[in-house]
Amino acid sequence: MNRWLRQHRYALLVALRRLAQQPFSSVANIFVIALTLAVPIISWSILVSAQPLATQLPVNAEITLYLTMDQDDAAAQSLLGQIQAEHGDELASIQHVSPQSAYNDLLNNPIWADALTTLGENPLPHTLILNLADSPEQAAIALRLAEQMSQLSAVKRVQLDSDWVRRLEALLYFGQIALLLLSLSVMVIVIATVFNTVRLQALSQREEIAVARLVGATESFVRRPFLYQGALTGLLASGVAVVLAILALQPLSDALNRLAATYELQVYLRLPDAVSLVLATFMAVLVAALAARWSVTRSTRF
Repeated sequence: MNRWLRQHRYALLVALRRLAQQPFSSVANIFVIALTLAVPIISWSILVSAQPLATQLPVNAEITLYLTMDQDDAAAQSLLGQIQAEHGDELASIQHVSPQSAYNDLLNNPIWADALTTLGENPLPHTLILNLADSPEQAAIALRLAEQMSQLSAVKRVQLDSDWVRRLEALLYFGQIALLLLSLSVMVIVIATVFNTVRLQALSQREEIAVARLVGATESFVRRPFLYQGALTGLLASGVAVVLAILALQPLSDALNRLAATYELQVYLRLPDAVSLVLATFMAVLVAALAARWSVTRSTRF
């Protein structure tokens, strides 16, 4: 156990010495990776902090059910109870509008009053208005409920703001794809930067590595300092990325609040929770270490 600890301590000290021997190159690589990592951290912070704003905006999906003309008040109330029992967890509220109530509202509107007086009877059916509860999957839920409601025999027509649903789904899909591509880009940049750094370091020490092998050094002993160098680069870059994100969030928070103020709301951008940041840092360190291992494996085959 002591031998294992001594070997890893030696590898860590060698990695630190190599970073210190080339300060400009090391700092440049760390800042390149840090700037790359700061972008998803800031994006993540905006999504987390702006979520309350999105849920408070006065935009709710509504599904309007027009019942068949043979449905009376009792049948409408029965259908309302059935929908409430089966889909109550997905609905914020459900409202029954009787034909007479809707007719009276139209009579109070000068645009419709003259036209309605020429009709011999009330042409309006019973109507149920379903207000969906706030949910990240509201668009998908709205489409599914509209499809299910259209299958009911008592329902003649289902009205859904399908254009709004399609726009919301497109926006959510765009956000998911953008974050995925951003994450992949960050990973590629981290791998490329660490790979190239470790490769140049390994090539500059070809003779030292060859001598170490001649005197019996194992491959793991030769490669271990390079792995620590990659991991340290990822760790330091993650720390710098968090600092850069903190500095950038203040002006972004002010700009976002100007938008929120138009809705009489306030939003404060903040970093993700500590556990999420630790997991993100661990992933950056792991990717950097794997990139270093791949690089040194390819660069020390001589």
